[in-house]
Amino acid sequence: MDEKQMITIIAEELGIRWNQVKNTIELLDNENTVPFIARYRKEVTGSLDEEQIRAVWDRIQYMRNLEDRKQAVLKSIEEQGKLTPELAEKINAATKLQKVEDLYLPYKPKRRTRATIAKEKGLEPLAELILKQEIVEGLTEEIASEYIDEEKGVATAEEALAGARDIIAEIISVDAEIRQVIRELSSEKGVLSSEARDPDNCSEYEIYKEFSESVKTIPPHRILAINRGERENMLRAFIDVPDEEMIREINQVYVTNRASIFTDELLKASEDSYRRLIAPAIERELRKALTERADEHAIQVFARNLRALLLTPPLRDKIILGIDPGFRTGCKVAVIDTTGKYLQGETIYPHPPQKRWEEAKDVVKELVEKYNVDIVAIGNGTASRETEKMTAELIAELDRDVFYVIVNEAGASVYSASPVAKKEFPELEASMRGNISIARRLMDPLSELVKIDPQSIGVGLYQHDVNQVKLSEALDQVVESAVNLVGVDLNTASTSLLKYVSGINSRVAENIIKRREEKGKFKSRDELKKVTGLGENAFVQAAGFLRIPESDVFFDTTAVHPESYNAAEKLLRHLSLDVEQVRSDGKKVKEQVQHSHESLEQLAQICECGKETLADIIDSLEKPNRDPRDEMPKPILRSDVLSVDDLVEGMILKGTVRNVVDFGAFVDIGVKHDGLVHLSRMAKKYVKNPLDVASVGDVIEVKVITIDKERGRIGLSMVLD
Repeated sequence: MDEKQMITIIAEELGIRWNQVKNTIELLDNENTVPFIARYRKEVTGSLDEEQIRAVWDRIQYMRNLEDRKQAVLKSIEEQGKLTPELAEKINAATKLQKVEDLYLPYKPKRRTRATIAKEKGLEPLAELILKQEIVEGLTEEIASEYIDEEKGVATAEEALAGARDIIAEIISVDAEIRQVIRELSSEKGVLSSEARDPDNCSEYEIYKEFSESVKTIPPHRILAINRGERENMLRAFIDVPDEEMIREINQVYVTNRASIFTDELLKASEDSYRRLIAPAIERELRKALTERADEHAIQVFARNLRALLLTPPLRDKIILGIDPGFRTGCKVAVIDTTGKYLQGETIYPHPPQKRWEEAKDVVKELVEKYNVDIVAIGNGTASRETEKMTAELIAELDRDVFYVIVNEAGASVYSASPVAKKEFPELEASMRGNISIARRLMDPLSELVKIDPQSIGVGLYQHDVNQVKLSEALDQVVESAVNLVGVDLNTASTSLLKYVSGINSRVAENIIKRREEKGKFKSRDELKKVTGLGENAFVQAAGFLRIPESDVFFDTTAVHPESYNAAEKLLRHLSLDVEQVRSDGKKVKEQVQHSHESLEQLAQICECGKETLADIIDSLEKPNRDPRDEMPKPILRSDVLSVDDLVEGMILKGTVRNVVDFGAFVDIGVKHDGLVHLSRMAKKYVKNPLDVASVGDVIEVKVITIDKERGRIGLSMVLD
């Protein structure tokens, strides 16, 4: 299959034009990043979005790998002198890697098997005789006795027949058509079952101690739970299939003459082939396929949750006091200013065993008054609700409005011990750095969360059970996408943030910081070209996503790419606008475009650029400092504490979605435990995917429907009436 054929298949699969696929592949092959292509090469791709571009890339990589594997298989079989035109045609026509491997199986170099041993004993002619099924008279033992050879280890006729059956069993087991039939039947009729290794000690896996569900319908989170139970040696899992039906399928192909004296031998061989060789292999395949499907789904859920969390709106222009709660070691407290600069930190001990409640309140109150703190950010870990109670008590005693927010602190401890944190705060202990991170997460979640390994941010399901390489790759793509969607201030961004900008790696990010420290702030995007290691291609990839608010070049403060500055200038001249007018009121651009009564196509010709590029220029000039996160719901600011004892069924509350999983969404309603909105309670209509209804960070109204104080479980509903 050549590249043109591959492009045709991908275009049909994704429902897009042939040229869109071709051009996108060329851009990706030339090391353009996905965010750059999606944002600045719309004319070339026909405005494909990031998801479509990644889908094109995934498919072309798979198909290229498939083609490479085909060539390797063809070469191997040809070197053995066994490649026929029919086999070559089948291999070349295969559209799935599994099909290629099935066709290769009979020719694949094998370890020493029962069949190879039998062949060494000279029993292959007997196996061929049995397979032909031509002899209808006589005794099998008499014919088999002709193959007795004690020197080769065949002492009896039965041993000869057993060896022949081994050879036949292997022939059947490597038959590509047979394997495909068994695979399809197993996928269609198979049932994934699990049982407890110790029924009296499987509390965490109670629902899986006697469990069965169809392979076709079992949801991903159950697959991952069973896999985990197996790894922890708590469960035994297997796939049940109708074995007799499978064996009948084999016999229909191989047992062609029931009158043959070898029919019984053939029936024994086919059953042995199925039970000993085919069934275990197909079960492994199915389990692997189920796991890969579950992994892919779990990774997608984690990725979507992570994206929503990264795009949580920043709380700008607020003095924030962060608290990292704790019992024995105390609560760490830190104040940051509106730019995230660390001002002061303390340790307080309001909780057991010290119980210095009033003293702790006084310390926090002093910091709040000294720095005019606006908001207290409390980590949601150990002692969080106890610290919340202290904070609410303190706020009630203040003369001005101060609010608090519970912040997801997942990964704060990872950050606090990281090289990034040590570089930022070399004079502080690791325990003190975590609360600075908690405060900064409220001020600017994206800038702070990029410093942490995405896998440590707790918004997934079974994230430690899935393929870690694929998870890491997917999450890095999410972070890259979010960073480039928002854009980065070149003069304030950290290395952690800059390394996710299109075209910039960690080394170049460090060089940008180094130049900023040595030469002062960047005054224009053009100065980026002087950064060591940042070549012309990297500049093209990165420039549009980097903003310089202080630049004398107005377009440097916008999302307009330097390659489009001429087009933007022509547009403003044509509309009789100057930069200062647009800087003060970007809406004038769109107003003038409307007043001109010229189509976008006409204006694009005047500006000598593509229609899609011009549309993006107009949007960028209309909102030069637009932050897409500002359109997301703001976090709920609280001033008083709510406990589970305050809840009553039927109560309607506002809450923040903390995590979305396969079976629903966990919502923080301001009590110690997050409540669960089950999938069935997310809407009046049927909801297949919770992510279609809720996202991490959403502020929603929920109704309390069940309260289990003893187990700390709260059932919620998004259906209020």
